[in-house]
Amino acid sequence: MTTRKAALGGAVLILLAVLPFIPVGVQGLLPGPFSTSGTLQLMALCLVFGALALTYDLLFGHAGLLSFGHALYFALGVYVCNIVITHGGLSLIPAVLLTLGVGVVVSLAVGALSLRVKGIAFAMVTLSFAQAASVLVLLDPGDYTGGEEGLGLDTAKIPQAFVGVANTRNLYWLSFGLLIVVYGLVRWTASSEPGRAAKALRENEQRATVLGIAAFPVRLLLFTVAGTLATLCGVAYLLVIGSSTQQISDAHFSLTVLVMVVLGGLGSRWGVVAGGVLYHFLDDRLTALATTSFVHDLPAPLRAPLSQPLFLLGVVFIVVVLFLPGGIAGAFGHRSHQAAAIESLAGRFRRGTRQPT
Repeated sequence: MTTRKAALGGAVLILLAVLPFIPVGVQGLLPGPFSTSGTLQLMALCLVFGALALTYDLLFGHAGLLSFGHALYFALGVYVCNIVITHGGLSLIPAVLLTLGVGVVVSLAVGALSLRVKGIAFAMVTLSFAQAASVLVLLDPGDYTGGEEGLGLDTAKIPQAFVGVANTRNLYWLSFGLLIVVYGLVRWTASSEPGRAAKALRENEQRATVLGIAAFPVRLLLFTVAGTLATLCGVAYLLVIGSSTQQISDAHFSLTVLVMVVLGGLGSRWGVVAGGVLYHFLDDRLTALATTSFVHDLPAPLRAPLSQPLFLLGVVFIVVVLFLPGGIAGAFGHRSHQAAAIESLAGRFRRGTRQPT
């Protein structure tokens, strides 16, 4: 079985690597053949969101920490990198390194404060930080963020291999490389000693504490790693999109990432990648479907729901939760701990625990 999984995983990686060379597409599902710039950009963003879902699964699925503020670190990657390039004049590599440094510091600081409480209090504290960042972006202090209009990226400081429609193929490979790096780092972190300790704390905190595991530093380490990797995903998103938009700084974006993880299957790395890819793909294609003449010409009872992509996404999510409680991974026989983890978190919320870890 392990050999079969390895072979299947290798086949998927090879397929993703050669995707820009495939001159065919799926009529009605894709903007065009796989080799065209529109489809490649869509697939690049799908891979970025798959990697982002992985970072959140490390926090929620592995460590059992339900954060409502994970969008903060993704937005840091998008905005900080853009600001230091566009306003600061830095080239790409120094800008990325500086952005990752900011991601480490902010996630470490937010984690150190948020992890002083548990359960719903932890979720609300992380949400408050994300909301504060969203307000800061809207206020646009010093005309750095562009407010609601967003901030365009100064492509003069970006290597020409990543600029322009003609180089969408390179941006796709950049996103593909990001997914591989994030997957490898998440897997390594989960299997490391702190990762195993975090899993033990998730399963039974009292027993793990009695065995000598210090909950606070272990959780803080995983919180920081997840936040920093989310920052890296934000940098890749900036390069693919070419601008910073206020929507990705909104605290509600964290709920979107949560939906991706639950859709894919909590605790299954390949499952949450599939959830992130599928969610963004549906979001993009259902939005495109809503504007077509086919939907416009339908009778009102059919036109109304089909013209609302969020409604359709909500229906998909409800169907998955009701009939596939293990998410996409559960449908393929993966033993996801999704239901048990959600029930455990619900129990903690009901108890209203607020003691320091």
